[in-house]
Amino acid sequence: MDSRNIALVFKALSDEKRINILSMLSQNELCACRILEEFDITQPTLSHHMKVLCGCGLVKARKEGKWSYYTVNEQCVEEIIGFLKKTEGK
Repeated sequence: MDSRNIALVFKALSDEKRINILSMLSQNELCACRILEEFDITQPTLSHHMKVLCGCGLVKARKEGKWSYYTVNEQCVEEIIGFLKKTEGK
């Protein structure tokens, strides 16, 4: 993962709601409607947050009919952990 992508991940994680969404998704795949139930936000706002999380690679999306389902992209998470471990103690 290059420095630009790492910066996008950290930018995505600079928002508390996106951190909470990522935490929810770490448990299992969720439908957008289920995520929306947990927050006092509109559907367009949730769509923006999901676009940011998917855009940086932290979250993967799949469509099933009219519904969108989201899950954590484990590979991206592992790459960020690897980056942080490399910077440890510097």
